[in-house]
Amino acid sequence: MCGRYSLTTTPDLIIEHFQLLRQVKFQASYNIPPGQKILCIVELEDQSRKAVNLHWGLVPSWSKDAKNSAHLINARAETVREKPSFRSAFKQRHCLIPADGFFEWQKQETGKQAFHIHREDGQLFAFAGLWEQWQHEAETLYSCTIITTASTDLMQPIHARMPVIIPPEHYHHWLDKATGEDDAWALLENQAYSQMTSTPVSDWVNSPLHNDARCVEAMPIRH
Repeated sequence: MCGRYSLTTTPDLIIEHFQLLRQVKFQASYNIPPGQKILCIVELEDQSRKAVNLHWGLVPSWSKDAKNSAHLINARAETVREKPSFRSAFKQRHCLIPADGFFEWQKQETGKQAFHIHREDGQLFAFAGLWEQWQHEAETLYSCTIITTASTDLMQPIHARMPVIIPPEHYHHWLDKATGEDDAWALLENQAYSQMTSTPVSDWVNSPLHNDARCVEAMPIRH
């Protein structure tokens, strides 16, 4: 799964990386948990891209209420086309979720070791995401989820699952509503992980209330 990530870059770098035409409003964070609004990139009808803030934890349009969003922070790539919660969004509501790293915990005899997984050059990348609109009477909620897949060789020793990363050359194809369902699903491959590395970090990141550079500071692996 992917339940925590970091985005500590500047608005200008986000605008440049995703080729946005408008200003970006977001709160830089070393430790982003589900259940709050996160920065997402969507594509408009004229193929320009816009940064929006969506609730992390997808609420299907047919849901009776918005209380169970915590259960849908991730969507499995293997079943995303069939599962009722994500089926409609996968057909027509894709987004990119900017990040500069994410966290995963490796089970060890002495407990769990936290790792920060990031690009070797420390630059931005983007998770494959879906978004949804839920409306009930006067209340409207825009929400999103991160698609996950089976781990690569890099991630396998740490965790069996990992978020899907969309390479920049495929940003438009992922966001474009005209991309066919089969072609979109084919983009959920793992080739972007060839540029990734993992860094052991301290238990400081375990609490979602901790949000500073200590969350990503390299530490020796606990034995």
